Amino acid sequence: MDKVFPSAAAALQGIVADGQTLAVGGFGLCGIPEALILALRDSGVKNLTAVSNNAGVDGWGLGLLLQSRQIRKMVSSYVGENKEFERQYLAGELELEFTPQGTLAERMRAGGAGIPGFYTKTGVGTVVAEGKEHKDFDGETYILERGIRADVALVKAWKADKAGNLVYRKTAQNFNPLAATSGRVTVAEVEEIVEVGQLDPDQIDTPGIYVQRVILNTEPEKRIEQRTTR
Repeated sequence: MDKVFPSAAAALQGIVADGQTLAVGGFGLCGIPEALILALRDSGVKNLTAVSNNAGVDGWGLGLLLQSRQIRKMVSSYVGENKEFERQYLAGELELEFTPQGTLAERMRAGGAGIPGFYTKTGVGTVVAEGKEHKDFDGETYILERGIRADVALVKAWKADKAGNLVYRKTAQNFNPLAATSGRVTVAEVEEIVEVGQLDPDQIDTPGIYVQRVILNTEPEKRIEQRTTR
């Protein structure tokens, strides 16, 4: 089955809608599906819940969707690079569900694996644990965290074949494989597309069974999140 679509806009057509939960891959500005985010902005869908490690920066990544007021709620572990995020949150215009980074990763992985919830010690005794079920195991207290199943997942990979098998590079492996499996429908943005059979099976990170649509972006804009000089 050829899963390649001619553009990001075409790949999102018919699958994104107001009020959905979207899982978005990336770590900082590394490995973000930038063309898909731009197409999502241009689609005009709103009241979205975005599940992502971070919220991009002002004017790029998910920061574009915050700027256009399309995101209603963020489920994230780190949001410190975005002034518009801060403004909206402090003004009561944006909901935030802070989740420890490892817990967020496991919630996405669990959702993709069909696991509705799991117990973890992370967050016990903090605001993270408020309102959650507590349970003791071997004399230690754990809290129940729910798996995340997104309506749509947007991910960035390095290479794909036409059947949607994905290969990631370096830091892009953070959160993208987890987001890919957590989506009911997953769209992958890649830098190279090859024929089925050209990828070494041992090198495939996300099997195509998890991926419904693929688009090509041969010239991604790899911005630097923080430039530090001496």
